[in-house]
Amino acid sequence: MALATQTMTDEQRKSVALEYLKAFDNGGVTSSGGSILDLFAEDAQVMFPKWGIAEGHKEIGQLFGDVGGTLRSIKHHYAEFTWIFSGGDLIVAEGTSHGEHVDGPWRAGVPEWGAGRWCDVFEIRDWKIQRCFIYLDPDYAGKDTARYPWLTTAEA
Repeated sequence: MALATQTMTDEQRKSVALEYLKAFDNGGVTSSGGSILDLFAEDAQVMFPKWGIAEGHKEIGQLFGDVGGTLRSIKHHYAEFTWIFSGGDLIVAEGTSHGEHVDGPWRAGVPEWGAGRWCDVFEIRDWKIQRCFIYLDPDYAGKDTARYPWLTTAEA
């Protein structure tokens, strides 16, 4: 990771994280028409469940291509985000989303145990995302119920 050269406020870090989430909703295109990868440091890391850790623009692009290729649409619910600031380079965003996966639609809270709730841990320095670890249930359409007996009971 690069040495810090610019001081950022929590609100500035939040603006970078929001730009990333909005770009994800916009098929990987930022508000200025650039690539979502432009928001990341060259040696950044991104972790996505069931994919692993991607390092650098090439692997992050592959991760986003793999995950994004399974999504027909996604919309984050910005007004409902919870933000946690560390006082340093780390910020946490917790929120909900809805959209359509190739296996079917999802909406946070429908059903209550389903996909759509997520939490992202960001490290943002020098106006670039250094690290983004994404925590969510990647079974967007809620098809993986056979392995969880309590879900079979809940559906009945």
